[in-house]
Amino acid sequence: MAIEIKAPTFPESVADGTVATWHKQPGDAVKRDDLIVDIETDKVVLEVLAEADGVLGDIVKAEGDTVLSGEVLGSLKDGEAASAKPEAKTEAKAETKSEAKTEDKTAASAASGEEPLLSPAARKMAEENGLAAGDIAGTGKGGRVTKEDVMNAVEAKKSAPAKPAAAKPATAEAAPSLGEGDRVEKRVPMTRLRARIAERLVDAQSTMAMLTTFNEVDMKPIMDLRKKYKDLFEKKHNGVRLGFMSFFVKAATEALKRYPAVNASIDGSDVVYHGYQDIGVAVSSDRGLVVPILRNTEHMSLAQVEGTIADFGRKAKDGKLSMEDMTGGTFTISNGGVFGSLLSSPIVNPPQAAILGMHKIQERPMAVNGQVVILPMMYLALSYDHRLIDGKEAVSFLVAIKELLEDPARLLLDI
Repeated sequence: MAIEIKAPTFPESVADGTVATWHKQPGDAVKRDDLIVDIETDKVVLEVLAEADGVLGDIVKAEGDTVLSGEVLGSLKDGEAASAKPEAKTEAKAETKSEAKTEDKTAASAASGEEPLLSPAARKMAEENGLAAGDIAGTGKGGRVTKEDVMNAVEAKKSAPAKPAAAKPATAEAAPSLGEGDRVEKRVPMTRLRARIAERLVDAQSTMAMLTTFNEVDMKPIMDLRKKYKDLFEKKHNGVRLGFMSFFVKAATEALKRYPAVNASIDGSDVVYHGYQDIGVAVSSDRGLVVPILRNTEHMSLAQVEGTIADFGRKAKDGKLSMEDMTGGTFTISNGGVFGSLLSSPIVNPPQAAILGMHKIQERPMAVNGQVVILPMMYLALSYDHRLIDGKEAVSFLVAIKELLEDPARLLLDI
């Protein structure tokens, strides 16, 4: 009996997806809950798992094809994997011959200069890292190059010692000519996530009356507090590390309570005021910028904030963020400082009304009580939709965050 392999049910905000990678090929044995195929959407990569043991049958949607919610991707022949086991011994010789033929074909391909087969995902990763197909050893079926093979090749390239530049002949006096490797260009398709990010950013700038206000915060009180308690904090909370982001999340949460318009959104001709604080934290991943959401931050402790953000970071790195992780949000915090940014104007993520930008901590001479003191300072930027938020409200919101961070006791005393 054949079981249909269908695309997952997409949320209302996702119209369709693209088949990214088939992890199994027709004829491959499949066990229940094995990963069969990845579906890339505008926000996340969805994994389709096997519903039962069997053998993968025909593939209806190839890699790169667009699929709709619930659309058939292929078929799984139920139970054939289990029934094939008793015949394994009798087919061993045939399999050995088949493998030998495959190896001969692969060797012949290499001898003839042909490139090994790469899946679209593996080819994209190889191009991004400047690797040619011939530089990668394929371990997949029939010598096919997988994403794991590309990752291994990238690691090997990083660890390999740099080759010394070849010495030019002393007699070569002619003007240098452009070789085949000079002025190289490459063209790769934009991922769905990158295309969606571009669309939303352009839409935000064309539909909002966006304005940015700046301030700066003395990070010394937070840094001293963190230095004093970070070891005890980590021990108390089972390895969760105390970082700066949790202080910013809690400070932003308190400021959002004081200035509800910053936590609001525009829906048509209506203004929606949210009675909760769901803060998105921008996280960089291999696929692009993603913004998972911390739910009800008004009820979260510093340890819960840090633990959840760390979990989001691991999920983003492994491509495991779910649609639920990134749906919603009433406010966003973006930390460009981790990459060295000293000052920038973040773009609001609609339908939200504002976004807070954190930046690099930089020691600067500051005037304190008539004295010049070197302090670790950070520029803060608040971009906001001027249609909904007045300048006075935006500036007051940013000043509130500054005061809460420069005197962390205010967060505990609620003042």
